[in-house]
Amino acid sequence: MHEMSIATAVVEQVDAAAREHGADAVARVRLQVGELAGVVPAALDFCFELACAGTLVEGAALETEAVPARARCVPCATEWAVGMPPDLGCPHCDGSRVELLAGRELQILGVEWAARPPGAGAGQEG
Repeated sequence: MHEMSIATAVVEQVDAAAREHGADAVARVRLQVGELAGVVPAALDFCFELACAGTLVEGAALETEAVPARARCVPCATEWAVGMPPDLGCPHCDGSRVELLAGRELQILGVEWAARPPGAGAGQEG
């Protein structure tokens, strides 16, 4: 499942950044996910929760911002929503020379640090 590798990579990056900034915990992680990135949101949520276990990201909320796919025809400059399945033929001139403007994004938009409650912590036994 490719969502697990994405979730693991995000958690590793956020955990490292939290440690670098001296944060005790992470409250929220915001991701931008393009429509053509091939990510199933429910699977990513599930994998994110699993990947967070034992890290400073454990318990953090995952928020995803969906980015609709858009394309532009090179010859006539018409722009359109690509949709799913992807339609890469120009709706104006039927041209096939197109460039994707949006929809492949997969990036961390932001992280919100949080203070860990007293007595709690990643890796602590209780």
